[in-house]
Amino acid sequence: MWILVNAAAFALYLLASFLARPRGPQMAGVVAPDMPMYRDAATIAMLLAWLVHASTFVLVLKGLHDPDFGFAPALSLTFWLVAAVYWVESLYYPLQGLRAWICLLAAASLLLTWFFPGDRLAPPGAGMAFSLHWAMGIAAYGLFGAAVLHGVMLWSAERALHRRKPTLAGLGPALPLLTLEKLTYRLAALGFVLLTTSLVFAVSFSEKLFGHAFEFDHQTVFAVASWLLFAVLLLGRGVLGWRGRQALRWLFSGSALLLLSYVGSRFVLQVILHR
Repeated sequence: MWILVNAAAFALYLLASFLARPRGPQMAGVVAPDMPMYRDAATIAMLLAWLVHASTFVLVLKGLHDPDFGFAPALSLTFWLVAAVYWVESLYYPLQGLRAWICLLAAASLLLTWFFPGDRLAPPGAGMAFSLHWAMGIAAYGLFGAAVLHGVMLWSAERALHRRKPTLAGLGPALPLLTLEKLTYRLAALGFVLLTTSLVFAVSFSEKLFGHAFEFDHQTVFAVASWLLFAVLLLGRGVLGWRGRQALRWLFSGSALLLLSYVGSRFVLQVILHR
């Protein structure tokens, strides 16, 4: 049952990505508008894919599929959340250029779950604090993932503007750069709040299980390092007025460390070390 639902979501995401590809000439900072027929079909296909993807989590909640905590399920949930953020934003801003990329990444994450389902469950005795830590952490992953996609679109547009080169395929901005920049760092700020909350819950269950606030392993080191980078980014933006590439470097660096924190450590354990 689960594999059939997953396969349906995978096929719909691929269809939406294909239909959402930009059609027509691209100029510096500008993407020619797509044909309404393709745009509407891509919208419907992505919505169906998102709903079918959501049903895989419903199967877990109903006990029809065992919960998995490996790196691939975490990525799958992350990109489902990224797609949710996209849908909310698309109600207010024209962000069609992101659709093809989001759908393609979501499809790839579903494909990974077939080969690397994972089997890591909550530590015995961790209680609700662990569940909240994991939920807040994955939500932060989703928001920072959305922020990174917006950041790539912002970087591509600025590159096209200053170097007179075309934007990356499908990443031409459909809204003013200042608005895109505000969206990028609002997502990062909200992700920072959720990441902070996740770390607070991590301290709670770590003290309960191990008798100290942090278990100093690779996951903890990367998580705290990413939190510090995001804190510096937000302070730099708010106090020093960082913009452009300087701010984007901090965003991309912090997001890379955060990715290594859970997904990276689980990838090493499951795929490389087979543990």
